Amino acid sequence: MEAAQLKELKALKDENRRLKQMFAELSLDYKLAKDIIEKKL
Repeated sequence: MEAAQLKELKALKDENRRLKQMFAELSLDYKLAKDIIEKKL
């Protein structure tokens, strides 16, 4: 692989890791909000 391809691959892996972390946090927030709403109803 060329240096440019390796740099792009690393950037994509970093972005993927960041997006997975965001998804995990949002999923947890959603679950907590859902649990709170269900308990209030």
